[in-house]
Amino acid sequence: MPASRKPAVRKSRSSVRSRRSAPPAERELVILTGLSGSGKASALKAFEDLGYYAVDNMPVALIPHFAELVEHSRDIRRAALVVDVREGQSLEQFPALLGKIRRTLPTTVIFLEASRAALLARYSETRRPHPLGREERVARALGEERRLLEPIRRAADIVIDTTKFNVHELRAYIQSKFVRESDGKSLLISSVSFGYKKGVPLDADLVFDVRFLPNPHFVPEFRNLTGRDAKVENYILGFPQSREFLDRVTELLLFLLPHYIREGKSYLTLAFGCTGGQHRSVMIAEEIARRLARHGYRIKTAHRDMPR
Repeated sequence: MPASRKPAVRKSRSSVRSRRSAPPAERELVILTGLSGSGKASALKAFEDLGYYAVDNMPVALIPHFAELVEHSRDIRRAALVVDVREGQSLEQFPALLGKIRRTLPTTVIFLEASRAALLARYSETRRPHPLGREERVARALGEERRLLEPIRRAADIVIDTTKFNVHELRAYIQSKFVRESDGKSLLISSVSFGYKKGVPLDADLVFDVRFLPNPHFVPEFRNLTGRDAKVENYILGFPQSREFLDRVTELLLFLLPHYIREGKSYLTLAFGCTGGQHRSVMIAEEIARRLARHGYRIKTAHRDMPR
């Protein structure tokens, strides 16, 4: 589904029909289906970014086995899969299989659709053949697809009309419905330290220069230590500018991060740099990680240039 250059617009209630909300569950299966060109691939990617185990084009006959895996696996607790018209006659089995799965595993079926004009425009832009056949005219194939998928549409919990959605709006809608307050912050953050001597990390999203802080390198007893050592940490925190910097950066990040999540960002790298990447940047990266973790964010630390 192509991205629109138009600014996001507020959707009317008529663009989305929901018979049942999707409450958070300890174990959960989401089945994405719908018309070709309606945005299933973008929706699946959104679920993957939310931490769901994602599978495209799952054979209908394998869905019960996969559901059993989700129900009992230690590693997969939430999963999303796509089933569509590529399955052919096997789709007739889907409603019965769905009923059996729902008896033991919380399952939400999302059906994506769009207007005929919107789907034709998307096919014209991408020049992809319709799954029902290269020789079939797209308009006729779309009509046949609607007919074949109507029983599944009737079984869906949520029907999303993506006619006026661009990929970003579809992603935002899915996140608003399925992100868990307990996981919370679906963004995965890396707090990285580095030394300017070896350059700025290429994957950094936000870079903070902490070379203005007093350098422990010039204190002989700290020279062979790192920012992870308590003595170095206490030394750096002994300066008021260090504490003020941490407070101000924490406040900035707590303002920014919800907006990054709302825009669909899945990964964010915070980079803190000092001269050698051994003391100041390490200590600051660790402390920022601790602070954000206390606010419920998923965060990991990495120290590119810290001596091993």
